[in-house]
Amino acid sequence: MKKYLLPLVALLAASSAFAAETKELRFGVDPTFAPFESKNPQGEVVGFDIDLGNAICQQLQAKCVWVESNFDGIIPSLKARKFDAILSGMYITEKRKEQIAFSDKIYSGPAFLVARKNSLTSASVDQLKGKTIGVEQGSAQETYANEQWRGKGVNVVAYQGADQVIRDLESGRIDGAVLSGVMAEYSFLNKPQGKDFAFVGGALQDDALFGAGAAIGLRKEDDQLRQELNGAIAAILADGTYKKLAAKYFSFDIYTGK
Repeated sequence: MKKYLLPLVALLAASSAFAAETKELRFGVDPTFAPFESKNPQGEVVGFDIDLGNAICQQLQAKCVWVESNFDGIIPSLKARKFDAILSGMYITEKRKEQIAFSDKIYSGPAFLVARKNSLTSASVDQLKGKTIGVEQGSAQETYANEQWRGKGVNVVAYQGADQVIRDLESGRIDGAVLSGVMAEYSFLNKPQGKDFAFVGGALQDDALFGAGAAIGLRKEDDQLRQELNGAIAAILADGTYKKLAAKYFSFDIYTGK
């Protein structure tokens, strides 16, 4: 009997050791930002960021855990250690870099002004004076609208989620919205309810806000985790995993934004 028990004990010890080594990586996410993150009918978070996060976790031999948070409170929640990192369409900006650290870039994503067709011809202050423009609270798009338009006769209204911005744009409560081009096209313009709306002019230009792209946000003291994430990002870019995942959602190179 003893000769059978010893291998069993060894197997259980090995299993326990493996379980102890398996770590969780908790990502903060605002699931109102399709195709990057949203909820399916079963209430599960899905999207490109989710697929990307799962691929990163696979590289790190970790289990991904998704923690929901409103975008405007996602940095305070990170600092309060409610999760380990932010993977929720967060652009790298100088203002955010004062508070948190970032991984290497995970994708690009130009922002656009979206409005009802033939209602606006450009995103200039002259065109927008007296208009109401919606933005997602806490986003780079909100920063852009505040810097470029607020206080110059343009009414900038912030919403807790991008889905709320689109809803009020569709209903006519606002005259336009500043949105991620990918999200606007995927979630609104390519759907029946968006057929009467379009991008106004080209992408909004602001290298400080949009030029560096989006990345994973981390606490500044978590440099080891940042290095691990960067290694995982480099690996999935190199082995073709990133390109395969992106092709499920985008018709262009989301990494370069072209």
